[in-house]
Amino acid sequence: MAVTVEALSIAGLIHLKPTVYADGRGYFFESYNERDFLAAGIDARFVQDNESRSRRGVLRGLHFQWKHPQGKLVRVIEGEVFDVAVDLRAGSPTFGRWEGVVLSGTAHNQLYVPPGFAHGFLVLSEVATFAYKCTDFYHPEDEGGIRWDDPALGIAWPLSALGDGVAPLVSAKDAALPAFDPGKRYFGPKGEPV
Repeated sequence: MAVTVEALSIAGLIHLKPTVYADGRGYFFESYNERDFLAAGIDARFVQDNESRSRRGVLRGLHFQWKHPQGKLVRVIEGEVFDVAVDLRAGSPTFGRWEGVVLSGTAHNQLYVPPGFAHGFLVLSEVATFAYKCTDFYHPEDEGGIRWDDPALGIAWPLSALGDGVAPLVSAKDAALPAFDPGKRYFGPKGEPV
């Protein structure tokens, strides 16, 4: 297998570290290999690839889609981000818990976030190019989300990496997202729509 797999504390979240072949010319690695990903427990069909570029301090999230939940295979091509997934699956023993992983263009690591999670990231480097594969198409009318700074979630965003007193750059839309509601049924037990 050309990838090292690390299961995280929340079931379904998988941290992937590919084998990178580097020499004086540069490097090569497989960013996706269906056989390896199936062996790692990722049985997903990806239908859309997305890419964004953001500057230091940009915080995107926490996003999901209600009726068309997306699994995401996320990675950073250039730069470094703190990537976060929040479990919103009904009945999950980790419902309302989050997990964070630093993804970087030098480590080439990836995170698989299955359907039923809210997802977001904070850019730690001067710029970051963020790329991800999705298991469902983007439906703008279906967007949902949770406030990035909700105290009930207690996400330990590494804001100190931005500098003293520097606040993250959050879109007006993300700043207006609602708080996490522990009594709400966001998704079914397998991340399916409810």
